[in-house]
Amino acid sequence: MPATSRARVPAACLAMLLVLAGCGDPDGGTVTTDQSPTAAGSAPAGSASDPADGDATGQPPAGRTGGTLSPTEPPLIGTPTAPPSHPTELRKANVLAGRLSRGGSGPCYTLVTDDGREYALHGTGKGTFATGTWVRVTTAPATAEVDCGPGVPVSILKMSPVS
Repeated sequence: MPATSRARVPAACLAMLLVLAGCGDPDGGTVTTDQSPTAAGSAPAGSASDPADGDATGQPPAGRTGGTLSPTEPPLIGTPTAPPSHPTELRKANVLAGRLSRGGSGPCYTLVTDDGREYALHGTGKGTFATGTWVRVTTAPATAEVDCGPGVPVSILKMSPVS
């Protein structure tokens, strides 16, 4: 993790803040040049010659850490040795999503999922969907007396377009 650097305030801004705050002299007057941080050849705070802030390369002085937030490194996640043995994203078994290869106003629709499975959907009053529409369907077991064509037969509980 790279070392973080502190924001440096120019000496002129610090002097101006002292003037505005009335910290120059006890009477609330101005700050003179001998009272300012850059007086008498001293380097401004945060410059390369300030031993408390490190050198010009941004490296911390000897004996100081690089400004990390934690003294220990975070654990690394190893490389997987094999694919997961079960799905990593759990989903409801009765919810399907895919593209309608046969749409219309129902009651029969045909849905093709991303993995290429085809479902013969049956549901009255579920809406009108154009062929090619992406939908999410909550399903129930199919009724035996209805045949909606090729595919795994299921009944529609709810069907809505996916935007």
